[in-house]
Amino acid sequence: MPCPELQPGMIEIAVDRAAINPSDLIPVTGAYRNRTVLPFVPGFEGTGTVSRVAPDVTGFKPGDRVLPLGASGLWQAVLQRPAEWCFAVPADLPAEQAATAYINPMTTLRLISALQDHFGGVSSLACVRIGVTAAGSAIGKMLLKTLTEQGADVTAIVRSESTASRLPALPGLRTLVTGQKPADQDRRFDAVADAVGGETGGSLLRHNLSAGGAFLQYGALSGMPITQSVLLARPDVRFSFLWLRTFVHSAGREALTHALNECFDGLREGPFASEIAATYPLSRLADALKHQNAPDRRGKVLIDPRC
Repeated sequence: MPCPELQPGMIEIAVDRAAINPSDLIPVTGAYRNRTVLPFVPGFEGTGTVSRVAPDVTGFKPGDRVLPLGASGLWQAVLQRPAEWCFAVPADLPAEQAATAYINPMTTLRLISALQDHFGGVSSLACVRIGVTAAGSAIGKMLLKTLTEQGADVTAIVRSESTASRLPALPGLRTLVTGQKPADQDRRFDAVADAVGGETGGSLLRHNLSAGGAFLQYGALSGMPITQSVLLARPDVRFSFLWLRTFVHSAGREALTHALNECFDGLREGPFASEIAATYPLSRLADALKHQNAPDRRGKVLIDPRC
C-alpha cells in the first residue's frame, strides 16, 4: 500500500524491530472490540528510524531513532505516529534491546513504585516479604532482580522445577514451586505481584497475604479473573490492578520521558535486559507466533518488518 501523506504533527517511521507480547495478541481474539478500529495492525512495542517529518514538526529529523508509545501498529514496515508520542532512543542501545525497552521494564517500574508507595518510600522495601508469581517470565525476572537489589525478602513462585532451575541466582531468593496446586497456605507475604490471576492468584490473596498487605495484579495468564468473593473476603488488604495503558495515557510527556530513561538505564545496567529467543522476518509471522506460544521458549520473540 502507498504511504499516505503526512498530516500536521506526524512523523513517519521505518520500523526496525517489533516485539511480540501477550498484550499484542489479546485484541486479535476480539477482546477490547469497543475500542479496536478495523483494519487493525498489532504491535505495541518496537523501535525504528524516522524517514519523514511533517513541516510543522520540530525535535525530530530523518535518521533519528525513536520509540513510539500510545498505540499499536508496529507489526508493519512503515508507521505514522504523532511526534508527541515518539521518544528518542539512545545511540548506544542495540535495536533488539531498544525494541524491548518499553512494556516489561516500564511495567516493572510501575509495580516497584506501587510497592514503595504502599510501604512508605523508596528505601522501605528492605525485609518486606514479597511473592512474585510467573517468576520465570520476563517481567518476573526483572522484579526478582530489582526487588532483591532493594533488600526485599523475595519468593519466586513458579509452576515447575524446570522453571525454577532457570531463575537467576540471586542472594537470598526463595523459591516456591506450586505445580498445578495453589501455593502453600503456611507461607506468608506482605505483598504479592501477580501475573496469573484465577485460582493461583485468588489462593495467594485469600490465604497467604498478611493483614495490611498489598496485592498487585498486572496480568491474568490463567485466563481467569480473581473472583469477587475472594476480593470481598479480604477487606483488610489493598488490591489493585496495574494497567500500563492507564499510566501511559495519563502521565504526560515529561513523566514518560523520565520513565523511559529509567528503562534505558535498566537495560544498560542489566536488570531490564531481555534475552532474545529469535528474530523473524515479517513474512514469517506465523512461525514467529508459533515460537511465541512454544512452552520451551527462552526469551523474547522479535519481528523484523523490513523483510
